[in-house]
Amino acid sequence: MARTNINIRMDEDLKRSMESLCQELGMNLTTAVTVFFKKAVREHGLPFKVSVDPFYSEANQARLHEAVARLDAGLGTEHELIEVDE
Repeated sequence: MARTNINIRMDEDLKRSMESLCQELGMNLTTAVTVFFKKAVREHGLPFKVSVDPFYSEANQARLHEAVARLDAGLGTEHELIEVDE
């Protein structure tokens, strides 16, 4: 099987952290990337869920802009702060 090289740009700290993880797993970065690629090809998709933070959805951003406009217009209402323990 012919081999090829790829170049990937990433944050240096992320690379070091990933190399450290790979070492703990008994592999190098090249092996980890190869495992990822093979699994993605086999599954015809990324081998994990990829999602968007709902905070940044169009609907939520519109709601937030509307709330800010109401506050700026002096239409805000007082309420008690509700704290949630997680």
